[in-house]
Amino acid sequence: MTLVAIIFPWLSFILRGRILTGIFCFFLQITIIGWIPAAAWAVISLNNSRAEKRTERIVRAIKENKR
Repeated sequence: MTLVAIIFPWLSFILRGRILTGIFCFFLQITIIGWIPAAAWAVISLNNSRAEKRTERIVRAIKENKR
């Protein structure tokens, strides 16, 4: 998925269900200068999404152990 975020940043957002962000990223990507910021934005967003899921799993596991 990281490779998709670098090559097709807009597709990375669309596949994760963030359609409006994906459209905005597409318009940013169609300019040569905008490709690098769009790819960086997609990769950072992907990493943040993964970290959020990881944190949710940890919180869920802690709550289950307290019961």
